[in-house]
Amino acid sequence: MLDRVAATESHAGLALTVNGRTVEVTASPAARLSRVLRDDLGLTGTKVGCDAGDCGACSVLVDGEAVCSCLVAAGQVEGCSVTTVEGLPTDHPVAGRLEEAFLRHGAAQCGICTPGMLVAAVALLARNERPGEVEVLDAIGGVLCRCTGYRKIVAAILDVAAEARAEVLPEGGEAVGARIRRLDGLKKVRGTDIFGADEAPADALVLRAVRSPYHRAAFTFGDIDAFLARHPGIVRVFTAKDVPGENCYGVIPPFADQPVFAETEARFRGEAVAAIVGEAAAMAALDLSDFPVTWQELPANTTIDAALAEDAPLVHAGRAGNILVGGRVVRGDVEAALEKADVVVDGEFETGFVEHAYIEPEAGFARRVGERIEVQACTQAPYMDRDDVAKVLGIAPEAVRIIPTAVGGGFGSKLDLSVQPFIAIAAWHLDRPVRMTYTRPESIMTTTKRHPARIRARAGAMKDGRLVGLDFHGDFNTGAYSSWGPTVANRVPVHASGPYYVPHYRALTRAVHTHLVPAGAFRGFGVPQASIAQEQLYDELADRIGMDRLEFRLRNALRADQPTVTGQVLGEGVGIRACFEALVPHWQRARAEAAAFNATSERKDDGRLRRGVGVAGMWYGCGNTSLPNPSTIRVGLKRDGRMALHQGAVDIGQGSNTVITQICADALGAPIARFDLVSADTDLTPDCGKTSASRQTFVTGKAAELAGRALRAAILRLANAGEGATVSFADDAVTVRDGGHERAIALADLPADEHGYLLTGEATFDPPTSPLDADGQGVPYAVYGFGAHMVEVEVDTALGTVKALKITAAHDVGRAINPTLVEGQIEGGAAQGLGLALMEEFFPGKGENLHDYLIPSAGDMPPVESILVEDASPVGPFGAKGIGEQALIPTAPAILNAIHDATGVRIRRVPATPDRVRAALLAARSARG
Repeated sequence: MLDRVAATESHAGLALTVNGRTVEVTASPAARLSRVLRDDLGLTGTKVGCDAGDCGACSVLVDGEAVCSCLVAAGQVEGCSVTTVEGLPTDHPVAGRLEEAFLRHGAAQCGICTPGMLVAAVALLARNERPGEVEVLDAIGGVLCRCTGYRKIVAAILDVAAEARAEVLPEGGEAVGARIRRLDGLKKVRGTDIFGADEAPADALVLRAVRSPYHRAAFTFGDIDAFLARHPGIVRVFTAKDVPGENCYGVIPPFADQPVFAETEARFRGEAVAAIVGEAAAMAALDLSDFPVTWQELPANTTIDAALAEDAPLVHAGRAGNILVGGRVVRGDVEAALEKADVVVDGEFETGFVEHAYIEPEAGFARRVGERIEVQACTQAPYMDRDDVAKVLGIAPEAVRIIPTAVGGGFGSKLDLSVQPFIAIAAWHLDRPVRMTYTRPESIMTTTKRHPARIRARAGAMKDGRLVGLDFHGDFNTGAYSSWGPTVANRVPVHASGPYYVPHYRALTRAVHTHLVPAGAFRGFGVPQASIAQEQLYDELADRIGMDRLEFRLRNALRADQPTVTGQVLGEGVGIRACFEALVPHWQRARAEAAAFNATSERKDDGRLRRGVGVAGMWYGCGNTSLPNPSTIRVGLKRDGRMALHQGAVDIGQGSNTVITQICADALGAPIARFDLVSADTDLTPDCGKTSASRQTFVTGKAAELAGRALRAAILRLANAGEGATVSFADDAVTVRDGGHERAIALADLPADEHGYLLTGEATFDPPTSPLDADGQGVPYAVYGFGAHMVEVEVDTALGTVKALKITAAHDVGRAINPTLVEGQIEGGAAQGLGLALMEEFFPGKGENLHDYLIPSAGDMPPVESILVEDASPVGPFGAKGIGEQALIPTAPAILNAIHDATGVRIRRVPATPDRVRAALLAARSARG
């Protein structure tokens, strides 16, 4: 409403004091301060994540107090001093030390929330130079972060008084394993990183989508020409008939089924049927309810049961029974094994939609350049975007250029197209730049979610603790379109055993279509849902046979010489036993402390507060499941003695810009300070594949290692030197020393190659896998990451509330290329696992904002102790494996097991919200009489 008032009011001159300067802006006094700062003054370090005061990304200082600038009218700050992130170092001396502390601790990951965090912290430090942890948590409590898990942010603020130290970057051969700061970190702490909504040509038109208000609806358009005539400044309306190529896209080409614009029927609430494009002022004033479209609501399948019913309407005519695809892994004879088992347990488990809730809504712009289209937007998969945009426009992929911006969190959802096809179609037709930024409700309403799951499973063990069999059946609600549904259905059966030796096994899955928002990739591709079932059942087995729960897992932990459920023998790099062993002293300490607390609680308040400890294990295959998965890296020696690293792996906060450079530097033997990064751009960088499935450190990292070694080999050949030679780089020469011989290669004398470099190393790596047979037997992944989490919780049995007290996380990462960044991934993944366990569930049509949809805030996240296990992979770069997905998977089941340990009740539907926990406690009390 504030935006519409501002758009329709006459604009007056406002005199504002911003970052110590008096500026005049022509804007409505009712305009949001955030918009004035960004659009009129170009201060895009102030980010907009919600326009509702929920996320805090737009925080600025007004007379020294942190405020959400999206909630402040510009006219309210006349006569006040406004400081944005760009002005912090000048106006507040502590800000420079704070930026340094953020870089040192790895407190900035994607960077979208970092300006808001810095602003909130500066406001605190101006009042109190030495705050305690409670004060820090309170100060940043209004700023949400989806990446870091907050703990490194807290540590950085507490450490701000430490003496600043200039970083000395490692020399050649010393980068891998070093805790260097993010190579792109300075832009993040200064607010100069360019995200999707931060940049567009001055003459760009604005696009807004018309979307279905119903889960399923037929529709007809009215008089669009009359609509255009009533709205000066609106340039054109686009519908399905305006798509130049195919009105269909999808991340897995054989299953592609999603239209840019629905043609006759919308299949989910939020599906686009039209796009309106116009001048910025006209679009800001536009009321979309005035658009001439008539809706006819139709019967919709809104649950898995409804979709599987015999008389259910088909979401897609060619998919019988609303089944998109099924997955299957079978080994041994599970029925016979469970029949002979000494103990068998079973259960049904359910999870709901989970929203990615990255702080950056989807945004970008497109422009036509001759017979080519350029799209600059936030994305995790530039080459996949390129191919789908080409398909939609009916042009060659080479005629499409995708330029990824900085990505303010992705976690899987930004693998799918969002703004890209809309702005590409409009810019192609109009030959003018077109930009689009999703609102927060639009983002939540329309983008992919974690798959809701309904799981039935049985597990059996012998009295000595040996697992003998697991029978797993899972249905996954994939929504209206396929997205990553086939991947989830096929990855889950491989992983549903957990990181254990299970000789007899059956896992069957189905991806089921409903008339709901599509479900796609979300950090784990269905494995977190499966682990909630399997790890609770394993706890129950341990209890039934009277064995310690951690000891049960140690008893069954997969060994390097044992086959997985797909028959693969990994041979090396199986660190799950080491992860469990690392938890043993923590487990013993925590169990004793919980028992002592509970005994005291019984005496003091009849046991209202109960503490428990839970443990869970995980494994995760890095990369695609039994499919090609290549990455290509190019590194070139320039005439100034520096290296250009063409690194197309999109960094969404996980640190690939830094980690890939560390790997390449050591493979080449060059100082990391001599590298210049050429970031992802389909015109400039080879295809490094998508940023997902914990593949970039492993797959792209290996390609970087091979490319670095290739460039080193080319230098050694030029110097006629052996492999043992040392290479040093200067501004005008490369010097090679081999034994007692030295050769200086004058760079000015070398000709340029086809890439414009003096020497180039380029390499492709595709992990060795094999297809799975009809029973799912084969080699689905070349490398697995392993981990185990222990969580300590406190449950208020009167209220049903659960508070996590500490998370101890042991992860086998093969080789920690950058331990600080690995720890950041563990802490951030644990925070998302905590949200999955305790608070997060999206109901389509409800809660399409960040005050109804809850994600963990700083006060929800306990301390995290990370234990890095390095059981090197023989395939990965310097032995490294992935960590992105792995860090989330065991957190939720460990929390659920801890709740049971504290209270004796099992929560089989997540999240374990207070009402569900309280209901389970009351049901258990009633059953006891």
